[in-house]
Amino acid sequence: MKAMVLRALRTPLVFEERPDPVPGAGEVRVRVEACAVCRTDLHVVDGDLPETRLPVIPGHEIVGIVEQLGEGVASLAVGQRVGIPWLGQTCGHCAYCLEDSENLCDDPQFTGCTRDGGFATHVIANADFAFPMDGFDDPAAAAPLMCAGLIGWRSLKMAGEGRRIGLYGFGAAAHILAQVLVWQGREVYAFTRAGDTASQDHARHLGAAWAGVSEDAPPQALDAAIIFAPVGELVPLALRATRKGGRVVCGGIHMSDIPAFPYRLLWEERHILSVANLTRQDGHEFLKIAQAARVSTTISRYPLEAANRALDDLRHGRFQGAAVLVP
Repeated sequence: MKAMVLRALRTPLVFEERPDPVPGAGEVRVRVEACAVCRTDLHVVDGDLPETRLPVIPGHEIVGIVEQLGEGVASLAVGQRVGIPWLGQTCGHCAYCLEDSENLCDDPQFTGCTRDGGFATHVIANADFAFPMDGFDDPAAAAPLMCAGLIGWRSLKMAGEGRRIGLYGFGAAAHILAQVLVWQGREVYAFTRAGDTASQDHARHLGAAWAGVSEDAPPQALDAAIIFAPVGELVPLALRATRKGGRVVCGGIHMSDIPAFPYRLLWEERHILSVANLTRQDGHEFLKIAQAARVSTTISRYPLEAANRALDDLRHGRFQGAAVLVP
C-alpha cells in the first residue's frame, strides 16, 4: 500500500510504501477510492489534538471497497462500498456508551488520529463502524459526507427546529448542510470572512436567503447559529445575531479561545453548545437524508501524493466546498 504519513507534528506528510495491512477479528480491509480532507486533519497536523498518535496516516472521510474480511465479520461483504468516519471504535461499556452517547466514549479510537486513516490506498476499519454506501455511485463526491456532512447533521439536531439558521464559516460542512436546510424549507443565513465574496456567492447559489460578513447583523434575528469556523471570536457575534431563547452551536473539534463578552449577549435564555464527534445513529440518519435531499458536494480532486498541497489549500481557503484525495 501507499500512504501519506504524519511522522512529526507541524511537519509535511511523508510518502511511504508499506505492506498491505491485514484485518484482525471484527475488522475489514478497505481499498480507498477517495478520502476528503477535513479541517480536523489540519488540527491533527498542527498538534491541536493531544490524543494524536504518531506516526499516523491522517484522513477520516473515507469511501472505498471492502477487499478482505477479518474473523467474525458478517455485516459487510467483499466488494461492497463503505464509508469510514472519524469515530473508529468505542469501548461499548463505559457510562456514555451504555446511555447511547457513544460519541462521548471514555476510550474511543479516532480514524486518522489514534488509528491510521484514509490518506492511503488501503485502510483497516472496525466493521461495526463502517457505513454501507449503497446508492452512492461517485466515491469522491460522497467522501465529504463522512465528516463535513455528519458533523453538520449532528450540529443541526442540537440547533433545534428553528426556521432561520445562521452558518458561520461557509466551507465543506456548511455547503452540505445548507442544501439540507433548503430541502427542509428553512432559511439559511451564511456568514464568511470579510472579502470572501466567492463563498458568499456559493451560499446564494445553494439557496441561502442571505450571505454576508460575520460581523454583519442579519436582516432578521436567527433562531439558531452553527459555527463551523474554528474561531472563538465568532461566539459573541453569533449570540448577538440570535434571538431570545436561541442556540449557538460550536460544530468543530477545536476552536481558538472565546473572548470575554457582556453577559447581556447570553441573557434571555440563549444557549451555547458544543458538538463532540458523532454516533453511528447520526450516520445512518444523515446518509438517508443526503440521498432524499439530493445533496451535491462541491469538490476539488487531488492525487494522493498531493496531500500536503490539499492541506495547504484548505488552510488558505483556495477552493469552495471540499478537497478530496483520489489514490
